[in-house]
Amino acid sequence: MNPLSSTFLWLNSKGRIVSIHPGVGQTLGYPVPDLLDKPISKLIPPWTTAVWTEHWAKLMAGETVEVMVRRRPGRGKLRSVQVTLSPLILEQKTYGFVQLEDYGTSEREFSQFRQLVDNASDTLYSYRLGSDAGFEYLSPSIERLMGYPPHAYYQNRELLLSQVHPDDLPRFQGLLEGKTVTDSPLSLRWFHRNGHLVWTEQQDTFVYSPLGEAIAIEGVIRDITKRHEAELALRQQAERERLVSAIAQRIRQSLNLEEILQTTVSEVRHFLDSDRVLIYRFDANPAEVPNCHGIVVVESVDRLWKPMLNHQIPLSHQDSPELQRYLNGRSYLINDSSQETDPTIQALLNPFQIKSSLIVPILLQSSEGLDHGCLWGLLVAHQCRQERHWQSLEVELLQQLATQVAIAIQQSHLFEQVQQQGEVLEKEIRERTQQLQQAIEFDAMLKRITDKVRDSLDESQIVQTAVREVAVVLGVGSCNAALYDLDQGTSTICYEYTNFIPASQGRVSQMGNFPELYTQLMDGCYFQFCSLIPNPVRGRVAMLASPLFDNQGVLGDLWLVHHAEYEFTDLEIRLVQQVANQCAIAIRQARLYQAAQTQVAELEKLNRLKDDFLSAVSHELRTPIANMKLAIEMLKLFAPQEDDNPEPKMVDSAQVMRIQRYLNILNTECTREEELVEDLLDLQRLENNAYLISMSLINLNEWIPTLTRPFYTRVSDREQGLHVDCPKNLPPFVCDRLNLERILVELLNNACKYTATRGDIHLQVRQCEIPGEDNFQLREGIEFSIRNQASIPPEELPKIFDKFYRIPNADPWKQGGTGLGLALIEKLVFQLQGQIGVESAEGWTTFRVVFPNQRQELNFELNA
Repeated sequence: MNPLSSTFLWLNSKGRIVSIHPGVGQTLGYPVPDLLDKPISKLIPPWTTAVWTEHWAKLMAGETVEVMVRRRPGRGKLRSVQVTLSPLILEQKTYGFVQLEDYGTSEREFSQFRQLVDNASDTLYSYRLGSDAGFEYLSPSIERLMGYPPHAYYQNRELLLSQVHPDDLPRFQGLLEGKTVTDSPLSLRWFHRNGHLVWTEQQDTFVYSPLGEAIAIEGVIRDITKRHEAELALRQQAERERLVSAIAQRIRQSLNLEEILQTTVSEVRHFLDSDRVLIYRFDANPAEVPNCHGIVVVESVDRLWKPMLNHQIPLSHQDSPELQRYLNGRSYLINDSSQETDPTIQALLNPFQIKSSLIVPILLQSSEGLDHGCLWGLLVAHQCRQERHWQSLEVELLQQLATQVAIAIQQSHLFEQVQQQGEVLEKEIRERTQQLQQAIEFDAMLKRITDKVRDSLDESQIVQTAVREVAVVLGVGSCNAALYDLDQGTSTICYEYTNFIPASQGRVSQMGNFPELYTQLMDGCYFQFCSLIPNPVRGRVAMLASPLFDNQGVLGDLWLVHHAEYEFTDLEIRLVQQVANQCAIAIRQARLYQAAQTQVAELEKLNRLKDDFLSAVSHELRTPIANMKLAIEMLKLFAPQEDDNPEPKMVDSAQVMRIQRYLNILNTECTREEELVEDLLDLQRLENNAYLISMSLINLNEWIPTLTRPFYTRVSDREQGLHVDCPKNLPPFVCDRLNLERILVELLNNACKYTATRGDIHLQVRQCEIPGEDNFQLREGIEFSIRNQASIPPEELPKIFDKFYRIPNADPWKQGGTGLGLALIEKLVFQLQGQIGVESAEGWTTFRVVFPNQRQELNFELNA
């Protein structure tokens, strides 16, 4: 639609008119002079201050604003004016350019507009204000909306006011008085002519006079009843879901079944505003058990009505339609109990003044996965004050809550099962813990007995400890151990510990008088039994017997005695068997130890006799040897020599030579006998720790050449080589000079003795480090190594330091020997806190002797 005319005007930065097109006055309905310096917001109603401020802010921000307004210049007809506000920037200031396009009110346009308005589904209206207030126009749709045609409202102004809902009347009256027009739609409630409630939503606009006075209200009224009902239904649905969720949450907050059910009936009665809500529980599954009964387990009831708690209600026959309805998950509604024809239902409802009832089944999920569940009970709501028509939403609500209750019941059942399983498991854990603690105590006791067996060889102390430990740990009345005398056929109680059973220690039993007992014990079997005939002293008791036996046979038995009702467990029996085995080991070890001690005493006696014999023999041997040597020396003095001047009586030269040879043999053998006796006496002193040691400072660089000088002549006669390696920087060495010389001389003699012609002998002396007494800190030492070209078979090396032992076929010079030299050397080395070792490989035999250098010990003794 094209505008009838177009005019414009200019605004300054404050929104006031500074320049006007001549046609503006006609469009706005004011004289042109009256428009200058006037604010545009006052001349183009119905702009409010807030609306104009928003439009002017956009204009100042550089935006163009287009607005269609309806004007009524003077008392003329309504005119439509398009207002366009555009920004204009001059000299860095923003001005407003306003274009007004008048679309007028031509008859043709008005006719087209009227046709559209009359056919619109919404109701359009125009209401004049002032002293002659009333409707100027109402579209025909008002009759469909309110029930009256438009002319009824033209004639009766109060008719419309009478249809407004009383709660909305103040707002509507404020609208008519020009006070409550807002930019947002106005929602009102109306009473239709037929009485039902109509919800409307309307948008109102004020029409102003040229002087800015509100003279009319124009608007559109839209019927939103269906939308409101839909919104209401949605809100009710949301509220119902919220309530169901809240109730379900409160139900599920507990796993206690009674608390769950009580919470359910209380919440449901509050939500439904009913007189009674109860839960009826079957005592069995009605689908499986015919003619089962049930009882009201929980109830929430108004105090005005008779309670039904714990009331038993018989169930209808198994094939009844009512039961089948519940089994199939369907609810049962009674809106008016007086209309029920079933006498059974009447007999149930009348005593409790029940006028309406809503019954919903509670079905638990079947564990077998079948389509139908197990009918656990019923959720029932009663109305007693008056009849009640149950709404579908209420039925759905109760069904949903019944489902939640069923889930909570199943969770409660599962929780009870878990609790029961937990109690069973806790009981098993306690039993296992007790068994474990008992096993730990048993192990500790067995360890104490085992340690006693290992630490002691006293038979009486070990067995008595075992008997006491068993009696205390097991808490039996008595524990005793008996030892057998198989030759005499007797069993004697030698050890006993009692708590409350009379003692029996010292009692001797003839094993033949109780063959049924001792036959099993002799076979290594245990047994327990309870005496049938009371003992005169102990009365009736329970007993456990276990034999004391090992791989060599039975030594005795171990008896445990307790009160007649006691039964020994497998763990206790195994413990007693282990203790019996330890006791058998202890007894056998003690007896072996006693036998060994006896043998040791006999050996010590023999050793003393041997030492006495050696001392006596050595003394007796030394005396004649000394006499023999004296005699030999005398013979040497008086025997003729080859270079002596012959007497007048000529002496046979051959006879003189024979006498001299015999004397040499006699002297040599006498010397060997003397050395043998000396070696025997030295060995005896070393073994008895009676050998004297005298430490002194030795300069090895000077002492070694002196020691080896005599051997050069000997090796030269036998075409052997002697090589001495003694570094010049050896430290001063503290040792027993005489014994060290004896050790090295003996080893060099052996080397010369067992080295063949043209063989080599090496003596090496070097400084070394050896472990200290704590095996951690090293200390200074001296090593002597004697090597010679000779081989010793590997099987002979372990015997080389034995007394009187000689290596077979190892003496190339046939010098013989007593076999005491190396044994004596080993004893001397150990006496000097040294070490000696031998090895033979690749045709060489090496003896290594290592001694600690005791310079610091000697200095300490001298300073002290």
